[in-house]
Amino acid sequence: MRSAVRPHGLPENVDAATARCPGATVQEIVATDLLPPPPVLRMEQPVFLGSAPVSLDRYYDQSIFDREIERIWKRCWQWVCREEHIPEPGDYYTYEVAHLSYVVVRQQDMSVKGFINSCLHRATKLKRAEGIGSSRSLRCPYHGWEWDNDGSLKAVPCAWDFTHVTPGEFALPEVRVGHWGGFVFINPSHDGPDLETFLAPLPEHFSGWDMADRFVELHMAKELPCNWKMAQEAFLESYHVLETHPQLLRGTGDANVQYDIHSDHVTRFYAAGGVNSPHLAEPLSEQELVDAMLVGDRSVVDDSLAVKEGETARTVMARFLRDVLGGKYKVDLSALSDSEIIDTIEYHVFPNMVLFPGISLPMVYRFRPIDSDPNRTLFEILFMRPNPAQGEPPEPAELHLVREHESYTTVPGIDPGIGAVYDQDTDNLRAQQQGVRASGTGVEVLGNYQEARIRHFQMTVDKYLAQ
Repeated sequence: MRSAVRPHGLPENVDAATARCPGATVQEIVATDLLPPPPVLRMEQPVFLGSAPVSLDRYYDQSIFDREIERIWKRCWQWVCREEHIPEPGDYYTYEVAHLSYVVVRQQDMSVKGFINSCLHRATKLKRAEGIGSSRSLRCPYHGWEWDNDGSLKAVPCAWDFTHVTPGEFALPEVRVGHWGGFVFINPSHDGPDLETFLAPLPEHFSGWDMADRFVELHMAKELPCNWKMAQEAFLESYHVLETHPQLLRGTGDANVQYDIHSDHVTRFYAAGGVNSPHLAEPLSEQELVDAMLVGDRSVVDDSLAVKEGETARTVMARFLRDVLGGKYKVDLSALSDSEIIDTIEYHVFPNMVLFPGISLPMVYRFRPIDSDPNRTLFEILFMRPNPAQGEPPEPAELHLVREHESYTTVPGIDPGIGAVYDQDTDNLRAQQQGVRASGTGVEVLGNYQEARIRHFQMTVDKYLAQ
């Protein structure tokens, strides 16, 4: 006779809202660090959002997708580029999401203005494709209508035929522009909160992590055969590590990751490095953990990587990486905690931004629907390294496009181990997108804690769609 088991496989004495992986929590792990984390990493903000199934039509239904364009992408703040992408007056960056297109332009007074990228004559794009450029004006490539970089109408060929066009009334439609952390944001809507309010509490959390003081070391993008929400959900939980990234179990606390819900627009994922996965039947010793974390480059092994009595793998790895990364990027990392050096700290900003403030995993992600297709997404990855303490930072890296069936390991300069992890992440997505159409139930069942950020993300989407 089978023993009684509660729904979701929980023992009878465990409540679904408080169930956690057995073993040390992230907070218990970092509490013993030689250099403890800052207060923002010592706080927890879990939220139980229920266990109801989530409908799958949101990943492929065209009518839902069309509403998302109107009620999310035309109403939310979203980052366009880095400040260093448009450093001089006249520099512009063309940004596209779904079938929408915008251009931001650096003005003579060094401010930035944003416009809808569409000519007011016959609607041709003023700038044909996404990317960086510089020009003295915004000129239509079809008939030559021209606007100054501030959006004011400059010239109309054969103006005698357009006596009904009053220059003062034909300025390019503007979008709101905001700045935070070295990023330039736009909001196509003139209603709703300002950028600082929208991002809260992110600016407060990042007060000790100056994202403006970083440069783009790598920039890559790949078209994924899946919905834009599905693509980023692959990076909002660590539950998949056991099956998808088994090589990471030796050095990553996966099942005991901390998940925090801070606001409608901001959530966090906090995973301890230099520890054993709770899934390992035979945990590694502290020295074996150090050795496992260095598997990508055995040439760096030396006496400084020996775990001495009373030390942990976390202490040794943090000390080692402070020296190696500090020397490589010519910056003093001595004041950073062990956690900021080696742990995976990931913030999600609705609708499509993911930020890692740490040093060894310094990524920023962006996810965007492509054209008017709910089944295609552009996934971008930027590696943001600290600017050198002296001298000018390097120029931002150029974008490298990875084809769907190519490996991320083909990107020049990427660590092969990290590239392989991204391959594992994105290889699941075609099968998942196909699976939501094949489903016999029409719903997905999410974990109460490990997938709480996914449920929260979908709840925020639903709030916007209900407006």
